[in-house]
Amino acid sequence: MLGHAMDATVVAICEAVKKGTTFMLPTEDAIYNGKELTRRFGMKYWQFTTSASDANRFVLRLAREVTGRNKIIAYNWCYHGSVDETVATLDERGNVVPKPGNIGPQVNPALTTKIIEWNDIQALENALKDEDVAAVIAEPVMTNIGIVHPIPEYHDALRKLTKKYGTLLIIDETHTICTSVGGYTGAFKLEPDAVTLGKTIAAGIPTGAYGLSKEFGNQVSKCVPEQYADVGGVGGTLAANALSMAAMKATLKDVLNEEFYESSIPLAERFNNGIQEVIEQFDLPWNTTSLGNRTEYWFRKEPALNGFEAENAVDDLLSKYMHLASINRGILMTPFHNMALITGSTTKEDVDFHTKVFREIVGLIK
Repeated sequence: MLGHAMDATVVAICEAVKKGTTFMLPTEDAIYNGKELTRRFGMKYWQFTTSASDANRFVLRLAREVTGRNKIIAYNWCYHGSVDETVATLDERGNVVPKPGNIGPQVNPALTTKIIEWNDIQALENALKDEDVAAVIAEPVMTNIGIVHPIPEYHDALRKLTKKYGTLLIIDETHTICTSVGGYTGAFKLEPDAVTLGKTIAAGIPTGAYGLSKEFGNQVSKCVPEQYADVGGVGGTLAANALSMAAMKATLKDVLNEEFYESSIPLAERFNNGIQEVIEQFDLPWNTTSLGNRTEYWFRKEPALNGFEAENAVDDLLSKYMHLASINRGILMTPFHNMALITGSTTKEDVDFHTKVFREIVGLIK
């Protein structure tokens, strides 16, 4: 999302490597990072990991420990990394089954997970009613099956219903940090029990983070004995290592700041508008959607409301054509679906060049 080899982060990485990459002890940089993430996302307590997958995994474990419940809720065609419980989907009869391509699932995900559709408030309440759900894990906007925005009332309902049934709410901002310095949580003043983040906050150096609200954090501290803190399946030798903490501090301070969003979001809007102009010019049954400095087009007339609708609009052959034709004209899109992230080094000329190429390759479709 940030681009590659930003000066401030590169300098910090090089200096950190000279001193040592990991010591199995905290560093002062972790103090800055925790305070800065609290400022941005509002969570009181922060822990660091080596990936967003680990951040999600660990928060789910803590949620089950605190609540004494063993189920979670995730969304159909969601993406939370390599978290076992979330590599699941719904079959045609509405049963929870392993997602296609799920390699060697430890157990049938129906034993651990309830899968529901995004934006379906009644399905959410139905899944919560048995009071066996430890946590709902959700991206505030679905991003890995196109960009699927919430309906206006969904987040209010999500927070009210999780509180009503004693379920914790985890907001995964790994992708949606594209929205603002505080992600979607900060921009729209969400009040989850936990927030998870990934490698973007360290400019691609492997790291992740999870923040807990004051109440959730205090519950965790009471139920996790100090003498077992390093053997309970949460954490790892390289979590919060000195290299990742130095990269994170430099990135948060000098790269992923307010100025970054002020420059990149308008260009994302320009990018999105260019795509929309071509869609209208050729009267294509496609749509394009943006979120912060992220933008994506999808092969259906109206934006999808949930994962099922988005997945059913996937056209692998057409996607391959769009990617290959773009590469042949000097544009490398992201290696998955049709998404672009506008970086701090992107220019108007870059955006307009993409619009030109997009118009040309669309015009060649027979």
